[in-house]
Amino acid sequence: MGFASRGQKSRSVDTGLLQDVRAHLELAGASLAAGALIAIPLGVAAAHAGAARGAIVGIAAVGRTLPSLAVLTFVLPFLGVGFWPATVALTLLAIPPIVINTDLGLRGVDPAALDAARGMGMTRGQAFGRIAWPLALPLVVTGLRTAAIEVVASATLATFVGAGGLGVEIVRGLQTGDDRVLYQGAVTVALLALAVELLGGLIARRIGATT
Repeated sequence: MGFASRGQKSRSVDTGLLQDVRAHLELAGASLAAGALIAIPLGVAAAHAGAARGAIVGIAAVGRTLPSLAVLTFVLPFLGVGFWPATVALTLLAIPPIVINTDLGLRGVDPAALDAARGMGMTRGQAFGRIAWPLALPLVVTGLRTAAIEVVASATLATFVGAGGLGVEIVRGLQTGDDRVLYQGAVTVALLALAVELLGGLIARRIGATT
């Protein structure tokens, strides 16, 4: 009976961990996708906005200094608890690095390359799509990688607004004094963040090699 009980407990813990990993990845993925959809156009606008660039990039820079828990706490009174409020908060955390890197990447494109493209008869849109964007893409990907790591790490705190994820494992381990569950959650989050870093670096190198 003892062995059977321990086996059932182990399977229950493993199943719970897999469910929490899936919830964590769904939350982080939705937040990063929403952040990219908002931030990349903002970064493009900032790179071509002239005077307005200071406001866009300045707000993004301030956003980078905000603690993750503060952002989650801020949305709580307005949106309540659950998956979508946590997604909104994590999206706000994902936006700043993507905006900043998109702006930097586009502003770093050599104007001579764009002038040459226009001289060859390309429209402004064609010059952007064929010249400026490919040259800026490595920096944009770096911004996405930074945002992804921040979101994966910060999604742990989403547990406090009822969004689930691997923070559930960490909180459960703290509440029950079960070090196995605690470290299981913490190490899994660290491994996910490391995997995102390695994957982002690989993508950035592949893109850099083709531009």
